[in-house]
Amino acid sequence: MPESDYPSSVPVGVDTTRASIARVYDAFLNGKDNFEVDREVLARVQSVAPQATDLAWANRDFLIRVCRFLVRNAGIDQFLDLGSGLPTAENTHQVVQRVNPDARVVYVDNDPMVLAHGRALLAENTKATISACDIFQPLEVLKDASVLEHLDFTRPLALLQVGTLHHYLGQDSAALMQTYIDALPAGSFVAISHFFDPQDPQEPELSELAAQMEDKFIHSPMGSGRFRTREEIQAMFGDLEMIEPGLVLCDDWWQDGPRLRMLSAVRHCIVGGVGRKAE
Repeated sequence: MPESDYPSSVPVGVDTTRASIARVYDAFLNGKDNFEVDREVLARVQSVAPQATDLAWANRDFLIRVCRFLVRNAGIDQFLDLGSGLPTAENTHQVVQRVNPDARVVYVDNDPMVLAHGRALLAENTKATISACDIFQPLEVLKDASVLEHLDFTRPLALLQVGTLHHYLGQDSAALMQTYIDALPAGSFVAISHFFDPQDPQEPELSELAAQMEDKFIHSPMGSGRFRTREEIQAMFGDLEMIEPGLVLCDDWWQDGPRLRMLSAVRHCIVGGVGRKAE
């Protein structure tokens, strides 16, 4: 698929009249780097799903567990974190460098507010950097000088698309991901989390909830947030070998301990998984 066929995710910077994906996510995490227009998106989704912030927390916890697994169990020491968003507690570099201080991390985002915060946070970290690219333009990312300078594409690395691809409104997200996968060396890992339409005939109310949340997201000042089916999300992994337990609810991907509380309905509407490229 030619790069020109991918729609661009235009950065909105600090325009307080337009919602930003990064700032909306920050609002969902109860952060402080967001404006009224970003909180309006949260309020709209909460009007149909009062526990909507569970989407962000399930996603964030999944990211942290995946990073720990990749650096500790899989021995990965370089990470390409796409659509990193605004810095919050337990960023990718903090998680992986706690285990391996030499692990290298490249964050990629094109929101000027994210770039400013990220550069300030990483000013004294020689093993981590942030690059200004459009993650929905894979060839732009893969040719970026900073990415190529900091990551060695002759050795396995981890590519993270965590909480990002549901903001891609193009029809062929699998083709977009295949461009990334093709560029990865053998032994690399890909982690994806995505808003999910369960389509469970036993619990039709979950699909109805997903549809309601999608409608609020897409018709909000942010304009994106698609809830895709299992088949659509699985296709984004191409022919990668899925790491057990496969594509599951984010909360079910190697949870940290026994579950003592039932998951909210919202938490049944976001899934994640990790795939490995064969040697």
